[in-house]
Amino acid sequence: MVERRYRVAVRRLRGAAAALTPAGVSNERPAQPVPNGAAPSLTYADAGVDIDAGNAMVERIKPMVRATRRPGADAEIGGFGGLFDLKAAGFTDPILVAANDGVGSKVKIAAETGRHATVGIDLVAMCVNDLVVQGAEPLFFLDYYATGRLDPTVGAVLVEGIAAGCREAGAALIGGETAEMPGLYAGSDYDLAGFSVGAAERGALLPRPDIMPGDLLLGLPSSGVHSNGFSLVRRIVAASGLRWTDPAPFAQGQDLAEALLTPTRIYVRPILAALRAQGQRFGLKALAHITGGGFPDNVPRVLPPGCAAEVDLSAIAVPPVFGWLSRTGNVAESEMLRTFNCGIGMVLVVAESERDAVAASLAESGEHPVTLGRLVPRGEGAGVRFTGRLALGSPSP
Repeated sequence: MVERRYRVAVRRLRGAAAALTPAGVSNERPAQPVPNGAAPSLTYADAGVDIDAGNAMVERIKPMVRATRRPGADAEIGGFGGLFDLKAAGFTDPILVAANDGVGSKVKIAAETGRHATVGIDLVAMCVNDLVVQGAEPLFFLDYYATGRLDPTVGAVLVEGIAAGCREAGAALIGGETAEMPGLYAGSDYDLAGFSVGAAERGALLPRPDIMPGDLLLGLPSSGVHSNGFSLVRRIVAASGLRWTDPAPFAQGQDLAEALLTPTRIYVRPILAALRAQGQRFGLKALAHITGGGFPDNVPRVLPPGCAAEVDLSAIAVPPVFGWLSRTGNVAESEMLRTFNCGIGMVLVVAESERDAVAASLAESGEHPVTLGRLVPRGEGAGVRFTGRLALGSPSP
């Protein structure tokens, strides 16, 4: 593995480690013969790991990493781990919140099409959105990039996307690792994982303990599929007979790959602004990031046992991609709701008396919140109950 550790936002060590690949299935180079019938002298390059490529990537990404510095993390080089100064970041009595995630099989589309610029944004979004739902401000981020053959250009493009996501979220990129592992990944295949830590002052964490029936549900629109359900997406695309370079049937002016690679939205800044505008009123009580499992699995995670969410599906402006997926794959509405965000990437639980104030704050940040429904007594029913129908044109309920 080529380690990429940063001391407060920039340092990557230059080492490598990889498992030897079984014969006949790898990037391994043939061992060089030696005279007199002696055993060949093997090198790391013979095993398929290029340290020079790792070093080249390190040099290319340093300016990108420096650009993510923020209060608490500067751009000094050195150290075996990333550092963060909570006091310099302005915290008094903080609780740390940690999250990790990946991009899933969406990276397969990026790898197959050579379009790597946005999946790094997805990686950051999937982590920092999980922090902000607990009321935490993202502070720093670390990435893990694993591949069968390291291409410094591809690696730099991926880190550039990660850095862009970090800047949008206000998080410093303080560490990372690149693993070149021939035999574990085929050729240029790769995977990404991210790790982020945020903080909230003690007493400001979400969800709040006073959630109750009658509280309203607001939704923030998604940019599309985000980073969940791509195994099903890819299965539907294969069944459709379309190529990645064919025009997207649901997105004018884009080909299929470009449309599906639209990055996951990062909701950090508008939500933090809304929380700060609330001050001590605490009308914004809970948030749910709508990822794998959709509404049915994610909304109940932030509700107390006595509450259920009643969601009006007809209130959602469903992006065309979801209608296309539903119709082309003959995917039922119930399966769509359990697999995809269906147009809402974040759900807010808000006191009815504070609905207008929270919506106004979100609007000031450029958001267009949708009133989805309200909380009701749960009783013996499901944690999420739907009224209305999604505008999918789906062939079955």
